[in-house]
Amino acid sequence: MDLKQKKKEADEIIAGFLPEECGYNKTLLEAMNYSVRVGGKRLRPILLSSFAKMYGAKKSAYAPFMAALEFIHTYSLVHDDLPAMDDDMLRRGNPTTHAKYGEAMGVLAGDGLLSEAFNIMSHRVTSAIVLGMADGLRAAQAMEIIAGKAGINGMVGGQSLDVESDKDKRDVTEDELDYIYEDKTSALLEAAMMAGATLGGAESSDIELIRKAGSALGRAFQIRDDILDITGDEKTLGKSIGQDEKNGKSTYASIHGIEESEKTVKSLTDQACVYIRELTGVKDEEERESVLELFGTLTERNS
Repeated sequence: MDLKQKKKEADEIIAGFLPEECGYNKTLLEAMNYSVRVGGKRLRPILLSSFAKMYGAKKSAYAPFMAALEFIHTYSLVHDDLPAMDDDMLRRGNPTTHAKYGEAMGVLAGDGLLSEAFNIMSHRVTSAIVLGMADGLRAAQAMEIIAGKAGINGMVGGQSLDVESDKDKRDVTEDELDYIYEDKTSALLEAAMMAGATLGGAESSDIELIRKAGSALGRAFQIRDDILDITGDEKTLGKSIGQDEKNGKSTYASIHGIEESEKTVKSLTDQACVYIRELTGVKDEEERESVLELFGTLTERNS
C-alpha cells in the first residue's frame, strides 16, 4: 500500500469517528469536524497503523487509536493558530478554525477534540478488556503512551517552552531548542509508532528502538519545517511562511543555516531508518520496507 492509499484508509477511518453535527452544541461539533476535515497528510495515524500492521495487529485494534491521535494532533494545531499562540489565519490552504468560527469556539473546538480523543481510546480499552487480557492490556498501554507523549512531559511541555521564549523575545539555547523539538514535534510521532507497535504486542526492546527512531524522525521533520518556513511557497505548503522570522523565533535553520540543516535532516532520517532495520520482532517485512520509504518521503518535504 503506497502513501496515497494509506492516507485514503486513514481518512476513511477518521471520518467514522467524527461526531454527528446536531443538538445545541452543533456549532462546536461543526468546528471540531471542520478542523479535522480541512486536510493534512495524516502522518501520525498512518505511522500508527503501519507499526500496528508491522507487528500483526488487527484493524479493529488500531483504528480507534488512529482517529484519537489525529484528533489530538488537530487540537494542537487549532490551539497553535490562536491569537495568543502563533496567531495564524491560514492552515492547510484554508481559514484556521478561529478565523472561521471565532476565537472562543476555536478554544472549545480544541478542547472538544482532545476530550473526544480520550473518549474514543477509553471505549476501545473497555471493549478490549472484554475480549481478553492481552487485548485489554495492549490497548491500555497504547493509551498510556499517547497520553504521556501528548501531555506536560511531551507535546504540551515542548509548546510551553516555545511560547515562553517567544513571550520573552529571547533566543533559545541549543539545549532548549532540542527540548522543544523533542517534545513539541517528536513526541506525537513517537506516540504513533510506539502505540501502534504496542497494539501488535511488540517487545520492550523493539519499543525502545522505535522510540529512538521517532525521536530522530521528529527532529528531522521539524528542521525540514524550519527550512520550508524560509524557502517554501505559501500556496504549495497551504500555510503562512516566514512566520519564524516575523516572530523573531530562533530555529535550527536560523542558527545553523540552510546547508547545515539539510545535512542534519539527512543524518537524522538515516539514523531513524537504522533503528527500524534493527527491530527483531517484526512480522510483516513488507510493512517495514514501506515505513522506511515513508521516512524518507516525510523528511524530503513536510506535511
